[in-house]
Amino acid sequence: MSDEEWERFLRESVEGAADAPVEPSARAREVERRLRERPGQPEGWRTHAPARPRRRTGRYVTGLAAALALLVVGLFPQQVVGWFGGDDGHAGAPSAAESERPREAPGAEPALRGTLAEPFRGSPAVHWADGAAGITVPKARATGWMDTAQVARALRRSKDFMVAAGLDSRVLRGERPTKAIALLNPHQKDVQDYLRAALSSKAPTAETDPLLLFSRFRPGQARPAGDVVKTRGRLTYREGKRGAVEVTADVTFVYPVTPARDSGRDAEVVRTIVRRKVVMSWDDPAKVITQPGTMSLVSYALDMTNGGCSGPTGYFVPPFGTADEQSTDAAHRIDPYDRSKPVGGTASKGDGCATATRS
Repeated sequence: MSDEEWERFLRESVEGAADAPVEPSARAREVERRLRERPGQPEGWRTHAPARPRRRTGRYVTGLAAALALLVVGLFPQQVVGWFGGDDGHAGAPSAAESERPREAPGAEPALRGTLAEPFRGSPAVHWADGAAGITVPKARATGWMDTAQVARALRRSKDFMVAAGLDSRVLRGERPTKAIALLNPHQKDVQDYLRAALSSKAPTAETDPLLLFSRFRPGQARPAGDVVKTRGRLTYREGKRGAVEVTADVTFVYPVTPARDSGRDAEVVRTIVRRKVVMSWDDPAKVITQPGTMSLVSYALDMTNGGCSGPTGYFVPPFGTADEQSTDAAHRIDPYDRSKPVGGTASKGDGCATATRS
């Protein structure tokens, strides 16, 4: 190599040759890659397009519909209940079993009349238990002359008496309450005298009215609206006189009935509501003359509404055709579902008969 060629080689090594290839930068390579993958106008290196806001039309429409629904329910509650079939005895949560006296009356229900298909519609009883299931029996413990097992048996038989007196279908049709009578001490003279007078007389008095202990309807006047009687109540017990086990039953019965001669689908349904308080003494046979498996009656009282106010007849007489007529005397108006108050003894005693504030 001549001196001139060597000098040119050194100069081009420092300054670079005019036609030498150029290595692209990292940014240039990135732009070239994007162009190959996404043809068209390239996006700026530091540009940003914000996301388009979502339309909220669906949410606004849903909120408006909910507000309108609440307005309709507030203005027309009874009609709304009717749209969905009303209270048929199974709607809503069932009431818990009653283990002590409630402190207040149950809340109001929509003011709907019962029907043959839904006899308890519009009544607090729609949430109550059916038949004997609504009578709560407490846990037994040794009391008085009885051990725990004997107390449990006394409680069971006390409930059997309330069921036989208030729920037996034959008794409800006016037949003799044989099962209930079998649980009564045959040696208790005053009670046996009452039973003879109450079940044989065609003109009972207030003192010999069989309704004081037994629920009865005259078959020619009223018949059950369905097969269910709603109940709510409880038994309690303590040691009574001479070491006896004294059981108190406080039970409300709701009987839906319809006119006996009206079998149409639109027949009127009236709910006769009866609350009974019966105190029973399971006596020590070593101290009281009694028969095994029977008890003595200490007392019995009755509150009754929609069962007749024309004097004792021995049967409940539902006021068909006059269900909307209410007494104007506040002293004679009671809430038959309010179990927070003591039993007042408003049996069928003429002017002393109470009128229900709701049915």
